[in-house]
Amino acid sequence: MREFLASGKVRTGLVVFGAFVLLALIGPWLVGSVFGTDPHRIDYSALGAAPSGRHLLGTTTSGQDVLAQLITGCRGSVVVGLVSGLLATALAMLIGVTGGFLGGRTDQVLTSFTNVFATLPSFPLMLVVAGYLSKVSSLTIAVLIAVFEWPVSARYLRAQTLSLRTRDFAVALRMIGESRRRMIFVEIMPHLTGLLSSLFLRAVVIGVFSEAGLRFLGIGGGDTITWGTMIALAQQQEGVLRGMWWWFAPPGLCIALIGTATALVNFGVDEIGNPTLKYHSGAARRRSAAYLASRRSGRTVREAA
Repeated sequence: MREFLASGKVRTGLVVFGAFVLLALIGPWLVGSVFGTDPHRIDYSALGAAPSGRHLLGTTTSGQDVLAQLITGCRGSVVVGLVSGLLATALAMLIGVTGGFLGGRTDQVLTSFTNVFATLPSFPLMLVVAGYLSKVSSLTIAVLIAVFEWPVSARYLRAQTLSLRTRDFAVALRMIGESRRRMIFVEIMPHLTGLLSSLFLRAVVIGVFSEAGLRFLGIGGGDTITWGTMIALAQQQEGVLRGMWWWFAPPGLCIALIGTATALVNFGVDEIGNPTLKYHSGAARRRSAAYLASRRSGRTVREAA
């Protein structure tokens, strides 16, 4: 865990992601108490207005403040992402770690089950299942995303567990009769902390992206303000055709920033797990520094001459 947090990329990604989580927690209070506005309030004197001192991110075609909706929508999108990420990671951990540790027939059955789910077209199936439900809430969307997005994480966890169970410490523990439960939770799981963190963040981002896609296609209605509903309403009410970038660009940028934060964490985890990547990146930086130093020294010699 210490090596995981020592990576600059990991720290940057976690800071950006943590900022969005904090905004999701205090967003409604921030909008109501600090800005003194409401995401549903209509300003009839500023319908479809561009950003100004009165409305920092402009208004929608209905006169609603975009900044208030953006901050409030952070909670809806991030909560769906966190819930779906927790459920998907828990399911992947249950199936991947269990199969990798036990091996044999159990591993074969769980691996086949994982492979079946991995071949399914997840997003189209979410649309089909959601279409058969009478009411689709944010929790329903989170569960749907988790059900179809766990197989990739399960494969990673199974592979890492297979590697850990053959190491000397695991073989020695089995020889002295250590219980399976203690081996998994006390000896194996601590080695999976960094990978689990990376997979969880990946699942969260997939949840945020999928929620935005489902909302954009009309799943779940527009009662709950999320970044996905903001983009969907901008499309439905011709905000995109009118060039009202302040309506649809900010939520898209927020979604992209969460994806970038997760990518940074994953890059850091890859460097920790594969020292070759760290060596090459460090070597590239040293070559770049040497090249710049040689250019400066050459320029200094020419100026002196």
